[in-house]
Amino acid sequence: MPALPLDQLQITHKDLKTGKLRTSPALHPEQKADRYFVLYKPPPKDNIPALVEEYLERATFVANDLDWLLALPHDKFWCQVIFDETLQKCLDSYLHYVPRKFDEWVAPAPEVVDMQKRLHRSVFLTFLRMSTHKESKDHFISPSAFGEILYNNFLFDIPKILDLCVLFGKGNSSLLKKMIGNIFIQQPSYYNDLDETMPTILQVFSNILQHSGLQRDGTSSIPQKLEERGRLTPSDMPLLELKDIVLYLCDTCTTLWAFLDIFPLACQTFQRHDFCYRLASFYEIAIPELESAIKKRRLEDSKLLSDLWQRLSHSRKKLLEIFHILLNQICLLPVIENSCDNIQGFIEEFLQIFSSLLQEKRFLRDYDALFPVANDVSLLQQASSVLDETRTAYILQAVESAWEGVDRRKPTDAKEPPVAKDLNGVMVTVEPVSGQSSHLENLEGEECLGAAAALGPTVCGVELDSLISQVKDLLPDLGEGFILACLEQYGYDPEQVINNILEERLTPALSQLDRSLDREVKPDPTPLLTSRHNIFQNDEFDVFSRDSVDLSRVHKGRRKGENTRSLLNDKREVVAQRQRYEQYSVVVEEVPLQPGESLSYRGDDYEDEYDDTYDGNQVGANDADSDDELISRRPFTIPQVLRTKVPGEGQEEDDDDEEEAEDEAPKPDHFVQDPAVLREKAEARRMAFLARKGYRHDNTAVAGSPRGHGQSRETTQERRKKEANKSTRANHNRRTMADRKRNKGMIPS
Repeated sequence: MPALPLDQLQITHKDLKTGKLRTSPALHPEQKADRYFVLYKPPPKDNIPALVEEYLERATFVANDLDWLLALPHDKFWCQVIFDETLQKCLDSYLHYVPRKFDEWVAPAPEVVDMQKRLHRSVFLTFLRMSTHKESKDHFISPSAFGEILYNNFLFDIPKILDLCVLFGKGNSSLLKKMIGNIFIQQPSYYNDLDETMPTILQVFSNILQHSGLQRDGTSSIPQKLEERGRLTPSDMPLLELKDIVLYLCDTCTTLWAFLDIFPLACQTFQRHDFCYRLASFYEIAIPELESAIKKRRLEDSKLLSDLWQRLSHSRKKLLEIFHILLNQICLLPVIENSCDNIQGFIEEFLQIFSSLLQEKRFLRDYDALFPVANDVSLLQQASSVLDETRTAYILQAVESAWEGVDRRKPTDAKEPPVAKDLNGVMVTVEPVSGQSSHLENLEGEECLGAAAALGPTVCGVELDSLISQVKDLLPDLGEGFILACLEQYGYDPEQVINNILEERLTPALSQLDRSLDREVKPDPTPLLTSRHNIFQNDEFDVFSRDSVDLSRVHKGRRKGENTRSLLNDKREVVAQRQRYEQYSVVVEEVPLQPGESLSYRGDDYEDEYDDTYDGNQVGANDADSDDELISRRPFTIPQVLRTKVPGEGQEEDDDDEEEAEDEAPKPDHFVQDPAVLREKAEARRMAFLARKGYRHDNTAVAGSPRGHGQSRETTQERRKKEANKSTRANHNRRTMADRKRNKGMIPS
């Protein structure tokens, strides 16, 4: 007889009140054991003995209760899970309060670490059994009933699934993938819950931008409050507030990445909300500002800044990997696997995603460094022969333009971190908080860098001093020699050096160096003595190029016995120069002849024979000009100024020529010009000057109307002004000045 599923199974038991046998479903509240599960509390941050003892006591109760639960048979286990509310509260408290690997935690005591490992394993096995609907052939639940049990009793929900992925994903990925996949398969309603959760996830990014003062105008549909208008930017806000933002960002990014890495089928739901574009836009706005805010705080808590930089680098890497998982699951995998007959739709989705991100320069650059876009485009070109080359070329050109002004380095091959093997089916090594090995952390930290350091050209001089100062401004306790060694190791990339120093991920050789090591002063490769060049270089008295000098050639002062006559009679210099000039055959005293050689023509003798080569050519014989015309002198002519005027001279010229000469002749220049013409010119110049100044003199008001017609008020005023002010110009105050002179006795009366 085949076994019935647990949801259909009926059991017979004795009623405690009546003592009679009765039948009831196997899943019934009466089958639940009366046991109270205490809530979990995290270990103390400070290793105070009293707090540690309290934690160990409570954690022991939780671990013992979970071990008892796991030891129950199939029907008893599910009755306890479904109907015991204290169990669900205990599991929820653990998911909520257990420290993540990126949380701050002082190195705990060994007994605390052992207890955390035990609790972590027990909680994981509990959730693993809760997500399994068939344990054996005789103990199972029908799939439809299993899905209803999970959904109606809230055994799993989206927040719980996210916490499970971030807590148990590393080292248990294979088991967790089966576990989460089985939950979504047996209860598709979780897809609807995930779709309804997406606005909340997107709101997290908006909240980070809003609290950072980076919210763009028009991106929020909620009216802005008055007190929010003066919100500080990351560079201006207090350090503790910046710390909260970075921790919130790190938690969010790590959780989303862990969920998509474990359950990539959720990518379709994410993309329905345009998650790729929202993610890239958030990255472009928030990440550079937060990085700049941390770098500028040089004089504050260096340990805290180091921790924040490490978390921000981790968050940046996780955001890029989230985008890669989405892109790979939505567009690339269907094309590679040929799971659909029509792959053109997936290619079009790929092109649309990148076309919407062309303005996000920083995001494109960092993503291309970690996951080259050209490789994805090449894969699509191999898969489809009708790929739009124009759009792909435009996308690749935009990616290249994002690298302008930035030193581009080739990414190294990403190494897969080692995964803990499942040796006993369920027993896996899980280290939740401080138990992560340094090797895994180093590998993960190296992936945070995006483009790894390929050795670039040697840097020296002022540029090297600038790179050293960049690192020393942020880490002033380091010596210049240590910083120089780190720069040489990581290709003179100061950002990578700072990141590796803060995250304690230096190579073994650099880790053993003294961090206060000073910079060695290298000698100049071209010293002054070897680089000098002058006219005395390498002569017989150059003591810098030879060790011994003939001192007999050196004389100090005036030689004795020398006078002017002896100096002039000294012809040694002339004899020495004679040999040089003999080489040019300038000085030849005699030419030796060999026996039997005559004084015939020699190639070096002067030839004075007349050359008649061109005598047959008549040069100039056919010219029209005669020799008389060429050699005749110009007849003497008296200058016109000295000539005497002869009556009737020039009468033979034509009348037309005379008229033209008269017209072309300049007019006589009179010494005294007409005064009227001068006054007109002066008036014209004055009016032109006033016109340039914008002054327009209007005399129409003073003239007024003809007599007998009356004058207007304006005319009367203008005439009064003219009468009162006429003495200030021209010569209208003659009577007044004459009276003044007469009163002073200057003019006789």
